[in-house]
Amino acid sequence: MPTVTAKPPFPTEASRSATSAPLQPSGFDRLDDATGLKNMQLLIQLRWIAVVGQLATIAVVHFGFDIQLPLEPLLTVLAGLVFFNLISLLRWRTQRQVSNNEMLVALLVDVAMLTAQLWLSGGAANPFMFLYLLQVALGAVLLQAWSVWVMVGVTTACLVGLAVLGQPLVLPLDHDNGLASPYMQGILICFILNAALLVTFITRISRNLQARDARLASLRQRAAEEEHIVRMGLLASGAAHELGTPLATLAVILGDWQRMPPFTTDAELRQEVSEMQTQVQRCKTILSSILLSAGEARGESLAKTSIRAFLDSLSKEWRSTRVVGSFSYTNEVLQDFPMVSDSTLKQMICNVLDNALEASPGWVGLTATDDADTLKLTVTDAGPGFAPAMLAHFGTPYQSTKGRTGGGLGLFLVVNVARTLGGSVTACNLPQGGAIVTISLPLAAITLGKAKTYAHAR
Repeated sequence: MPTVTAKPPFPTEASRSATSAPLQPSGFDRLDDATGLKNMQLLIQLRWIAVVGQLATIAVVHFGFDIQLPLEPLLTVLAGLVFFNLISLLRWRTQRQVSNNEMLVALLVDVAMLTAQLWLSGGAANPFMFLYLLQVALGAVLLQAWSVWVMVGVTTACLVGLAVLGQPLVLPLDHDNGLASPYMQGILICFILNAALLVTFITRISRNLQARDARLASLRQRAAEEEHIVRMGLLASGAAHELGTPLATLAVILGDWQRMPPFTTDAELRQEVSEMQTQVQRCKTILSSILLSAGEARGESLAKTSIRAFLDSLSKEWRSTRVVGSFSYTNEVLQDFPMVSDSTLKQMICNVLDNALEASPGWVGLTATDDADTLKLTVTDAGPGFAPAMLAHFGTPYQSTKGRTGGGLGLFLVVNVARTLGGSVTACNLPQGGAIVTISLPLAAITLGKAKTYAHAR
């Protein structure tokens, strides 16, 4: 049974001004910080590998090949590298933001340590001089363009200095022996080491950058959706103002009709006029809710209630204003915390119920449950279920099977209201037919005494 979840990866502001500058993903800086920190931690891991590798190389060359190396200076440089890495490890456990300059300094320290090791062990004649390429490659991935050229310049200068001023080790001239030559063996080991480290760490760094780009794309999509919601809110507010006058006129006309002889004597006409008045009043109530949500209503305030009372009232009102064959409502909420009856939250739930009613006019079910910290509202219908394309793009605007221009906004608004509260919306089809939409909301976001309510957070 396929299930689709619409859930935000990052919290953002619930609303923005339509006249403000273009929306920017609010988590962009945090994404860069997190990615930079992960990459710095990868450099620390690479440095530990370098320490172990250099110890092994010194031991093999000095004792295995009987090539005399200045062990004390080499181990002193190695101890300095260990000390720097320990300081880096402690620093980046508490420091969360990694700047380009800090990354450049870390790589330059590695270059300096490598240069010191090469200076003490043969200079430019040391086959491990090609490890400079590893540092340049890491810089090309991690640093800004100008910093990469700094790395190229520094490594080139170090290599030239080793070639001009370095003292080569006394080694036998046996390059013609192929792999039997210690120098050729060193070249081979250096190549394998470079290749393995490049593949391992460049791949992991690229994965970090790709994850950042994916999260950034998600934030941009979220920002675009929020901007879309703001525009829709402005249009709805303007439409509410415009529709208020004709609805008031209709209410007056219907009131006059009720007192006219043709309607007072005909029971069927009188019933139809009464039904029309009910629907006009419902339209006026919806418009009042839109204006109230926009902060334009006067002399009205949000009503204090409780979770169970809010859901009971909502289900009763929805049942009385819709033509539904059978409505199954079950309230199993155990923690009846106080809350504010917010029109936006109410409209969100009614949107899901209305969608279920359109798919299944004969039967709609609503079940409310709670656990330690989450309110779950499950809306079930006996209709044909969601189309695969709808499930694949669940919660995106203008995804509708009704064929109406501009349709498909109901679930889009539901998903955005839920994620603004820190909740989620899931949808799936039932094997026996019908569909289930589950709204999960954190109790702390909608109740009083636990946290700010959604109405105040807006």
